[in-house]
Amino acid sequence: MAEVNDKERLHIRLHVYDEEIEVTVNRADEEYYRKAAKLITNRYNAYSQAYKGKKGEHTIALMTLIDIALMLERERGKNDTAPYDGILAKLTSEIEEALK
Repeated sequence: MAEVNDKERLHIRLHVYDEEIEVTVNRADEEYYRKAAKLITNRYNAYSQAYKGKKGEHTIALMTLIDIALMLERERGKNDTAPYDGILAKLTSEIEEALK
């Protein structure tokens, strides 16, 4: 069983801003890791250019994290099914009642 897990894992190097980071990932997730590294680098570069000499690297890194977290939260909001769950439950109840 350990052999299967080793075959599913992949050791890769990611270039994130000005660093190379070595990580071991699930083979199926490699593309996502590479896209994530590129997103972080692009966003960090944008903030770095905008605030060069005005903000420190730590603050720019935090601004980058907030920006990416905001993107994630917006996507989560778009995928919230709770409002539909209530409507479906009500419709299902009405249909079952009508069929009795």
